[in-house]
Amino acid sequence: MTTQTSTVADDAPDPAPADGGGPEPRSGLRGHPWLTLVTVAFGVAMVALDGTIVAIANPAIQHDLDASLADVQWITNGYLLALAVSLITAGKLGDRFGHRQTFLGGVVGFAAASAAIGLSGSVALVITFRVLQGVCGALLMPAALGLLRASFPAERLNAAIGIWGAVIGASTAAGPIVGGLLVEHKGWESVFFINIPVGALALVMGLVLLLDRRSKDAPRSFDLLGILLLSGAMFCLVWAIIKAPDWHWGDPRTLGFLAVSVLAFAVFGFWETKVAEPLLPMSMFRSIPLTAGTVLMVLMAFGFMGGIFFVTFYLQNVNGLSPVDSGLRLLPLTAMMIVASPLAGTVITKVGPRVPLAGAMILAAVAMFGLSTLEADSGMGATSLWFALLGLGLAPVMVGATEVIVGNAPLQHAGVAGGLQQAAMQVGGSLGTAVLGAVMASRVGSELPRKWAEAKLPPLSGEKEAALRDAAEVGIAPVPKGTPERMAEAIEHAVHGAFVSGMGLAFVCAGTVSVLAAGVAVFTSRGKNEAGPSVHV
Repeated sequence: MTTQTSTVADDAPDPAPADGGGPEPRSGLRGHPWLTLVTVAFGVAMVALDGTIVAIANPAIQHDLDASLADVQWITNGYLLALAVSLITAGKLGDRFGHRQTFLGGVVGFAAASAAIGLSGSVALVITFRVLQGVCGALLMPAALGLLRASFPAERLNAAIGIWGAVIGASTAAGPIVGGLLVEHKGWESVFFINIPVGALALVMGLVLLLDRRSKDAPRSFDLLGILLLSGAMFCLVWAIIKAPDWHWGDPRTLGFLAVSVLAFAVFGFWETKVAEPLLPMSMFRSIPLTAGTVLMVLMAFGFMGGIFFVTFYLQNVNGLSPVDSGLRLLPLTAMMIVASPLAGTVITKVGPRVPLAGAMILAAVAMFGLSTLEADSGMGATSLWFALLGLGLAPVMVGATEVIVGNAPLQHAGVAGGLQQAAMQVGGSLGTAVLGAVMASRVGSELPRKWAEAKLPPLSGEKEAALRDAAEVGIAPVPKGTPERMAEAIEHAVHGAFVSGMGLAFVCAGTVSVLAAGVAVFTSRGKNEAGPSVHV
C-alpha cells in the first residue's frame, strides 16, 4: 500500500503543533480523537480481560482435556512468550504499514484464535492457538498506543491514556468475576468465545472510525537481522524466567539462557547503531525521560505483578474464598485504578509526571509494606485498605509512564515505543513473579519445618516433606481424610503460617523495589518530541 498526500482539504496533512503533540482534533467522525479512543478501547479490553479470565478457566481445561500441570502452565507460558517476543517487532509493523491496519489485523487474529481455542478438542491445540493469541495481542496493543499518539495533541494525550488505563483496569478486574460465572454456568470454552462479539464490535468500529495518520518519516524497510536478534534475546530471557522456579536460578540451564540473552541483546544493540533503519533506534534512549519511563515500567510491574501473584493463593487457599469471591475482594484495588487513572491523566497534564509518579510509587510502596503485615486470619477491612491504597498508587504510574515513553518518542517510532512500553511491563511482571516466587519458596522452606515442629506434629519422610512444601508454597494445607480435627487445625496453622510468612517477605521486597522506582520517577518529564508532518492513508 502506498502513502499519499491528497490536495483535498480533508485529506491534507494534519498540522503539527510546536508543543510536540499529535494533530488537532477533527470535526468529522472518521479520525476523531475521542472516537479513536473508544474504538481502540474495545480491542484493548479484549486482551486485558483475557489476561485474567483464562486463569480461572485453567482448572476446568485441565479436567476436561485430561491435561497435565505442565500442559496447563504452557497455556499461560506459550501466550506470554509469544507476546513478549513479538511486541517491539509488532510495533515496528505498525510504524511501517500503519497502526490502523495493524490494529485491525490484531483484532481479527485475536478473536479468531479465541474461537479456535473454544473449539479445540485437545490441550495441544489450545496451546497452539494461545501462542497465536499472543502474537495477535502483540500486534494490537502497540498499535492502539500508536493511534492515540497520532490522534491526540500533547495537552490531551495524558487524559486519553488515563482512560486507556482505566479500561485495562476495569477489564482486568472483571476477568476473575466474569470468568468464574462463565466457567460455572457455560463451560471453559465460553471464556474464549466471549472475545468474538467484542472483537467483531472493535473491527466494525475500526473500519468506520479509525484514520491512519503516519509520519512522512515512517520507516520504509525492515531490519530483519535486528528482528532475529531481539526475538532471540527476548525468548531466552523470558524462557529463563519461566523455567527458573523449576530449574532454580543457579542451574547451568538457567544461567546459560540468561547468558545467551545478554549476548544477543549486546549484539542487537551494536547492530542497531549500524543499520540504516533500525528496528529499535538506540537514539530513542538518548532521551533520559524515555529511558527512565521504561525502567520505571519494569520496576512497577516487578513489584505489582510479582507481589499480587500471591494474593490470589492467599484469598482462595488460606482464606477459603471462591474465585468469584476472590475477585470481589480485589475490587478496592481495581476500583481505585479505574477511578484514579483518568484523574491521574488530568493531574499529570497540569503539573507534569515527575511529582505525581514519584508520589504514586511511594504510595504503592506503603501499600506493599502494609500487605506484608497480613496474617492468615486478616479480615476484609485490612485487605481492602491496602488494596485500595495500592490501586491509588499504581494508576498514575500506569498512565504517566506510558505517556512518558510514547510521548517522548518521535511519531514515526510511536509503534515501537508502544511495543517497548508493553515489553517492559511483560518482562518486569515475569521477572517479579519469578524472583519474588523464589524468595517466597525459600522462606516457606525455612519456616515450614519450624512451625511443623512447634505444632508438635509427627515428622515426615523426605518425599512427604517435599510434597508438603510444594503445597505450602501456594497456601494449600493437605489434610488427609479421617485426620482428627485438632491435628487438621494444627496442620492448617503450620502451613498457612509458613505461607503468610513467605508472602510477607515477598511484599517487603516488592515495597523496596517500589521505593527504588520512586527515585527513577524523578527523571521523567512530559513528551517533547514534535509530531512532524503526517499523511492520511
